[in-house]
Amino acid sequence: MKTALVCGAGGFIGNHLVSRLKREGFWVRGVDLKLPPYCDTDADDFMIGDLRDQAICRAVVDRRFDEVYQLAADMGGAGYIFTGEHDADVMHNSATINLNMIDACYKRTIKNVFYSSSACMYPAYNQEDPLNPKCSEDSAYPAAPDSEYGWEKLFSERVYLSFRRNHGMKTHVARYHNIFGPLGTWDGGKEKAPAAICRKIARAKSGDAIEIWGDGEQTRSFLYVEECLEATTRLLRSSFSGPVNIGSEEMVSINQLVDIVADIAGKRIDKNHIPGPTGVRGRNSDNRLIREKLSWAPSQPLREGLTKTYAWIEAQVRANTPQK
Repeated sequence: MKTALVCGAGGFIGNHLVSRLKREGFWVRGVDLKLPPYCDTDADDFMIGDLRDQAICRAVVDRRFDEVYQLAADMGGAGYIFTGEHDADVMHNSATINLNMIDACYKRTIKNVFYSSSACMYPAYNQEDPLNPKCSEDSAYPAAPDSEYGWEKLFSERVYLSFRRNHGMKTHVARYHNIFGPLGTWDGGKEKAPAAICRKIARAKSGDAIEIWGDGEQTRSFLYVEECLEATTRLLRSSFSGPVNIGSEEMVSINQLVDIVADIAGKRIDKNHIPGPTGVRGRNSDNRLIREKLSWAPSQPLREGLTKTYAWIEAQVRANTPQK
């Protein structure tokens, strides 16, 4: 039986990845600071531990795994990473985790290691036009991310790729673009735009207005989590190192995203635009390289994934709303 290690298995993508690997027949160890909050883990072995601690990393990597997925990071949505209040934690915590994990894998002679970077590492100067952002993989330099989160991701990309060059490891780097779906954070400040909008609309009545940070004309693309996992596993099992974008090319404005979710909910929703962190003006995945190298492209439109996600978040809202 093949074995896999998923770091960050208590998080949204990591939890889904554990379940996918189990369906594929792997024995899976998960590790995180906490268990998944919304369901039981499918991991055969789940270790509660802090990967900032080298001793914990050595205990986690106590054997040779066939596949290692490093998704653990200090992260959140715009309300967390763009305020500037968490910069030191984001950089220190995530960089420490990555340095510890690549070292532990190297010392166990583990070859296949996947690292989840982020589209936040792309230069802000290429993302000022909301209708024409440039996010091709070769546009990363000269580097100028718009957040410390992006700078740390860029640094860690180079760590994993340098271990590939110098130590013969088969490291693989993907730049995720706004992954969403059920079982993700939907409240509390670390949720991302699709979840936040689904929550606000689920709580609203038809005719209500929900708050939107900025003018809502900033653009993004959003990829459903199952699509992300297909691309992720395909990349790790290939000879291609990356970095490569994993995202959707179906770009929408935040205002359009609100309208899609409102239509799914069957509600008429107005928008109250307020000051708030918005990140870059435009971002969209450029999938030319991943189509060429891995023959991968998303298989479903944004609305299909949002329909599933809204249904799950609406159920969470109902379950957490006191009955009168």
